[in-house]
Formats: sequence, C-alpha cells, structure tokens
Amino acid sequence: MVPLRDDNPTTITPYVTYGLIAVNVLAFLYEASLPPRQLERFLHLASVVPRELTASFAGIPIHQFVPEWVTLITSQFLHGGLLHLGGNMLFLWIFGNNVEEKLGHLKYLFFYLSCGVLASLTQWYFSQNSAIPSLGASGAIAGVLGAYILRFPQVEVFGIVPLGFFFPTFRVPAFYFLGFWFIEQAFYGFASLETRTSIGMENGGIAYWAHSGGFLFGAILGPLLGLFNDTSKEESL
Repeated sequence: MVPLRDDNPTTITPYVTYGLIAVNVLAFLYEASLPPRQLERFLHLASVVPRELTASFAGIPIHQFVPEWVTLITSQFLHGGLLHLGGNMLFLWIFGNNVEEKLGHLKYLFFYLSCGVLASLTQWYFSQNSAIPSLGASGAIAGVLGAYILRFPQVEVFGIVPLGFFFPTFRVPAFYFLGFWFIEQAFYGFASLETRTSIGMENGGIAYWAHSGGFLFGAILGPLLGLFNDTSKEESL
C-alpha cells in the first residue's frame, strides 16, 4: 500500500517538515558523492552501531571522533538507498504537516528528534550486541504516525496498491491504515526475536522495533506537547 495524500489541509506552512525533508535529501546527496570505502566509513561513524553504543553506555572508550550517543541524532538523516529515502520522505510529507500545525514549529522539531532518539534506543535494547549500523528517518517518522493516528483518526488516506499493470486506489481512515502498519511492525519485531531470518536489524533488514517504539513514543509525547490543544500555534520559529 502506498499512501498519496490526506484530506486534512493545514493552515500554516510546515517549515520544519519541509526543512527536515531538505536536510535528508542533502545528506543523501552527500552520501552518493562519496566513493565506496569512504561512504562505508562515514555510515559507520554517523549511524547507530548497537554494540558500540552499549560499550559507550558502559564507559568503555570506542576511540571515535564522534561520541556514540551523537549518532542517535545523526543517524536520523542517513539512508541506505533511494527507495529508503523516498518512502520515508513520502510518509513525512503526507503526515508531518498536520502534526506540525497542532504542535507548533519548535515543539514539532523537538518531538520529531526525540521520537527518533527513543526509536533508536528501542531497537538498541533488542540488539545490544549487534555490529550492524542502524540508520534512517523511519523511527522519527513512526513517531509522527503515532501522533497522527490519535489526532486525526478519521481523516481519509488516499493511496494505491501496485498490482502489476493495475493500480487500484483506495480510501481508508488513518486509524485503520496506520493501525495496520503498527501491528505489522510489532508482529515482525516479535518474530525477529524468535527466528534468525532476514527480518530485523540484526540481519541487515528493517529495524521493526525502531518503528514500533517510535510509534508508541509518538503517541505518548504528542499529547504531552499539546497535540490536542487547538491553540498551540507556535508564535516563534
């Protein structure tokens, strides 16, 4: 399922959402400009490597220029490929503007980055000895989805289902679309605990626990930051 748009227009310009998309795209262009060996070193340095984060928390020096905890932020702006970037930015563009309007620009930025950090820590908790770098904006964006499902459950999402040469469309309330997405992420997260397959970050796949954790923390942080307060229009940028 590929969402295309929602039917809940904003009354403010979502500067932060646009800015986040721009920074992610620029970071990806920088990645694409690097030769393979330099790119590998850069991604290892700026991504979350769970066993190095574990060592850092234990006070064991890892002898890197960038402190490992900083990667909880930097990793949010890196992507492993064009499809990875495109899918994340599509979801951020569709759902981020409405959440930004309700929280205000500054709170929304704090919310987004916090969800990304907490999502990475959720994935780290279940993969503390993994040597595979974790990167991408999906944990932070999952937090946006967690807030969106609470604030706009009945807003219809319009999307397509690619089936070969056919592209049937559908309309479904955000509650069902995003609810199904969360259940799917949680299911695969639990499955990755039981089996050694390509599921989960440990084997180089998708960080399902980061998605699930980000979604839940977004649903918690959103209301705490004023998601349901219609007067929460940020005066300052």
